[in-house]
Amino acid sequence: MFSSKSKNTEAAAPAASAAAGTPASPTKRGARTSSAPSLISADLVVNGTLTSGGDIQIDGRVEGDVHSAGLVIGDKAFINGEVMADDVTVRGRVQGSIRARKVLLASTSHVEGNILHEAFAVEAGAFFEGNCRHSDNPLAEEHRRNGDIERKPVAATPPKPSEAPAPRPVVAAPAATVAPLKTGG
Repeated sequence: MFSSKSKNTEAAAPAASAAAGTPASPTKRGARTSSAPSLISADLVVNGTLTSGGDIQIDGRVEGDVHSAGLVIGDKAFINGEVMADDVTVRGRVQGSIRARKVLLASTSHVEGNILHEAFAVEAGAFFEGNCRHSDNPLAEEHRRNGDIERKPVAATPPKPSEAPAPRPVVAAPAATVAPLKTGG
């Protein structure tokens, strides 16, 4: 029942199938890890890039790019940056580009930016301002190099006081004179 013989035959079966060139379990394109999704709660603000091989649910605020296998952007969430994932569901707000195989804009979503997708669905009531384009492989690096997705320019730093132009003097304009209209009488 608990002999070492059964352990050896179980361990040998996956090794034999791997040696034969057949995977032990079927895999899909962009297979996800089997771990629980990562959560960004509503009271959390993240400054920087988020990268995960699994799923992420964002209910807070992200100032930066998000790269994951699956992404759910909650009703109160806000992302200011590029989103890249196999599967994206937007219920909150995104300012920036989205590159994904499957994109769903829920009725509560507000997206300002370009979308590059393989499959795209929009519920009634969703807000979308930007361009959307179909691509057979939206996650390919070539799209970024070709300029298919525009990145937001980095905000310019304000000039130093020594570099700021001198203020112009304020000159008051002469007051206008108003004369009553004479009506025929």
